[in-house]
Amino acid sequence: MVPVFAVLAVVLGIAGLYVGFFVAPTDFQQGESYRIIFIHVPAAWMSMFIYMVMAFWAGVGLTFNTRLSSMMARALAPTGALMTFLALWTGALWGKPTWGTWWVWDARLTSELILLFLYIGYMSLAAAIDDVRRADKAAAVFALVGVVNVPIIYYSVQWWNTLHQGASVSLTRAPSMAQSMLLGMLLMALAFWMYSIAVSLMRVRAIIMERERASAWAQELA
Repeated sequence: MVPVFAVLAVVLGIAGLYVGFFVAPTDFQQGESYRIIFIHVPAAWMSMFIYMVMAFWAGVGLTFNTRLSSMMARALAPTGALMTFLALWTGALWGKPTWGTWWVWDARLTSELILLFLYIGYMSLAAAIDDVRRADKAAAVFALVGVVNVPIIYYSVQWWNTLHQGASVSLTRAPSMAQSMLLGMLLMALAFWMYSIAVSLMRVRAIIMERERASAWAQELA
């Protein structure tokens, strides 16, 4: 399945970038600088979605003591951290021409930064404990506690007076953008999704092999 998702990620990514940079019209307020939205918004979506999926698998592993679920949670964490960093970095590049500054302690930006720290904290905690089963349980509790930050990110522009603009795409109303802009964002979101699946499957396979080797080595010692 990995090659299939990898090819889909490349094809959708090329299509999304082409639509975003060559087909979508110039924004009448922000000019050409708005085009970073085709990377920034899908990365931000994926940063929250991956954390929810990671916390789900961590919770399943904690509740039912299933090792593969905990491995899947660990495999998702680095990709989620990458998407969060990408969202923050592109947001800074977009913020400079739009707001006149690289960073403000805005509610959404700050909560997104906290999400990056949660990913790093999850990975650090999982790596800090030598006993794999104990590490999986401790990291799972950490991931589940951190879930509270996801709705804070999503609703921050509604709950507080922030510089960050509201959502241009919503499930409850028509999108406030041209169809070609929306198409470019959706293609890039699908590309990031396919990429996340591909690398997570590769990573979980590596984790399984690593644990099998460690188990075999422990048996030889015994």
